[in-house]
Amino acid sequence: MTRTDAPLFLPPVRGTLAPDRPLADLTWLRVGGPADWLFQPADAADLAAFLAALDPSLPVFPMGVGSNLIVRDGGLRAVVIRLGRGFNSIEINGDAVTAGAAALDAHVARRAAEAGVDLTFLRTIPGSIGGAVRMNAGCYGSYVADHLIGATAISRNGEAVTLSPADLRLSYRQSTLPEGWVLTGATFRGQRADPAVLEARMAEQLARRDASQPTKERSAGSTFRNPAGFSSTGRADDTHELKAWKLIDDAGMRGARLGGAQMSGMHSNFLINAGGATAADLEGLGEEVRKRVFQNSGLTLEWEIMRVGEPRAE
Repeated sequence: MTRTDAPLFLPPVRGTLAPDRPLADLTWLRVGGPADWLFQPADAADLAAFLAALDPSLPVFPMGVGSNLIVRDGGLRAVVIRLGRGFNSIEINGDAVTAGAAALDAHVARRAAEAGVDLTFLRTIPGSIGGAVRMNAGCYGSYVADHLIGATAISRNGEAVTLSPADLRLSYRQSTLPEGWVLTGATFRGQRADPAVLEARMAEQLARRDASQPTKERSAGSTFRNPAGFSSTGRADDTHELKAWKLIDDAGMRGARLGGAQMSGMHSNFLINAGGATAADLEGLGEEVRKRVFQNSGLTLEWEIMRVGEPRAE
């Protein structure tokens, strides 16, 4: 599908459906061209009906809050689905916490802590629950895989599906959610603990993050995956400690710039929009970092930030 032959008619919806919708303002890096269509469903039934009636040949791209994403400057030839208020509920039952896919990770951690349930690892992870599950997000030694009971999704053909952790095959920074499926919610289990203790732990985590990461800059979190040292479940293996930031430093790329893009001087595994960057600037700088790291160490860094869409036409 291209911009010129994008369909003029899509299934009726109760939510909002916009053609040629710019995506830059929906990503943390503030770059990227438009989507052919942006659909924000009213609720799960609206999403299911839309996908069931949508032409199967049209690509679908589920998008969270854009915290781990570069949309290329030419935009996305797809129906982008972005979940909103109908998918941000948080419910707590004993030690189980059920959250909609659009609920922010930090909000879930705080609500759970107030109820005496320890999901504090989510507090400093940028983004929403759908992305956290899809990427098996983790921090401070805990991962989604350690706490996930199950998830719900709408398949590409509009069927409501319940998924177990085994179905998702969670591993380091990835899962096996089928193409075009949209996660709608997830349930986690956390240990019971004193809410005051959990609040203090989250405050300490925030202080550590703010002291070591460029939280006031436009970034998308960690740019590259640590190249080794993680088991298939996503848990760190301290016997093989390799950090992407150290490889970037050793290659002399801390603070490197290309156009408006820069590798942060505060934390060299953070790619930031230092002002006026294009998606091409950001991706181009990232690729230069990968090249220099390989030349220096023989190791290939893998992107953690998702890059989607097409470059701007010349």
